[in-house]
Amino acid sequence: MRKKLLPSLFAIAAVLGLSLVAVGVAEAKQRKEMSVQDQPGYVPTRQEEILPAQYRPQPVYFRTNEPPGTIVIHTDERFLYLVQDGGRAIRYAIGVGRDGFTWQGLVKITRKQEWPDWRPPPEMIQRQPYLPRFMAGGEGNPLGARALYLGDTVYRIHGTNQPRTIGHAVSSGCFRLVNPDVIDLYGRVPVGTKVVILQSAKL
Repeated sequence: MRKKLLPSLFAIAAVLGLSLVAVGVAEAKQRKEMSVQDQPGYVPTRQEEILPAQYRPQPVYFRTNEPPGTIVIHTDERFLYLVQDGGRAIRYAIGVGRDGFTWQGLVKITRKQEWPDWRPPPEMIQRQPYLPRFMAGGEGNPLGARALYLGDTVYRIHGTNQPRTIGHAVSSGCFRLVNPDVIDLYGRVPVGTKVVILQSAKL
């Protein structure tokens, strides 16, 4: 009886293992990239800006050699960390660049802007010809409530009028937070703040 039972248990374990792998692959694929276009003029509801619990800003333990006040962005994790004293950080969920638009490096915040105007660069307009050439700041602006400009690049940490994109790879290289979160972050960091953008090594 025991000999007959063991192969059955192994078969069940194998099926369960394959199922868990399939679920994991599906979730990773879903997190990886989100097919959605910019929606200039769309104003999200307050309910849309309330993220699931795991995506809300929260203090976490965080090991780093960077000094307090540094921003560390883990692109693959879809999280931005504001380093605090005592091996901790405030963690914010973000949307990141889709395939072909990810990057890494060390920059500083060179400018801050409340309710920034939006001027899509020519290469973005070429990809999405329907975009406006200029859009004044406001609730329907894709840059959201605040923008933190990164070095001399075209990239920013900014808000968004598309809360559902948080946790996904969807942007053209910028890092987006829901408006309440970017307002909170904006108030905590000055111009000159060091920003470290990291990606996991590709095997």
